[in-house]
Amino acid sequence: MAQALSETGWRGSPDVWLTAAYEALLEAGVDSVKIQPLGKKLNLSRASFYWFFKDREELLAALVSRWREKNTGNLVKRASAYADTLVEAILNVSDCWFDSELFDSKFEFAVRSWALQSQDILAEVQAADQLRMKALTDMFMRFGLSEMSADVRARTIYLLQIGYISMQTNEDINLRMKRMPEYLKVFTGYTPQKKELDRFFSRHGISFDYGESAYAE
Repeated sequence: MAQALSETGWRGSPDVWLTAAYEALLEAGVDSVKIQPLGKKLNLSRASFYWFFKDREELLAALVSRWREKNTGNLVKRASAYADTLVEAILNVSDCWFDSELFDSKFEFAVRSWALQSQDILAEVQAADQLRMKALTDMFMRFGLSEMSADVRARTIYLLQIGYISMQTNEDINLRMKRMPEYLKVFTGYTPQKKELDRFFSRHGISFDYGESAYAE
C-alpha cells in the first residue's frame, strides 16, 4: 500500500513518520532512527520527510513528546482518578502495568536506554520519574497517609515497576495477577476486598480463583 501511494506522490504524514521512528527506536535503539532508512522502510523519499519535520532532531523531540504524553500523562491521570478506597486507587494505577494503551513498557525501556547516551534524554527521564512519583505520593496523601509514608509507598510501587521494565522481566500475566492481592497488602497495609479484585481482574479479562484468604469480606 505504501508503495502504491508513494508512486502517486503521497508524502505520508507526521504520524506515519513518527510511528516508523517509534518502531525503529524499539527495535534497534535511537541510532537506528534516521531519515533515509525510515524513508526506505516507508517507500517515501527523503524530501517528503521535510514537509513535516525540520530535521532529525525535531523528529526525535516528537518521539520524546509522544512518550511523555502517553506514559507519564496516563500514569498521572490514573493516580488522580476517583477511588473509594486506597486499594482501588492502587488498582487504578496498576491498570497501566497491564494495558499497553495506557503505559507502553517497551517504549519506556527504549527511552531509558536512550538516556544512557544522552544527557538531555536523561534529564527528561529524571523529570518524568519525579512527576510520576509525586502523583503517586499525592494519591496516598489523599487517603490520609503522612508525607513520608506516602513517599516511601509511592517509591515502592514505582521503583518496582521500573525494575520490571529495566530487567525486561517476562512474567506470565496470570502469575502476576495472582500476586496482586499480596502486592496490595504491601503497598497499602490493607487486605483487598473481593469486589475490588473482581473489578480489576474483570477489566483485564482475567478470571481465576485466587482463594478466599487473598481478600477481605
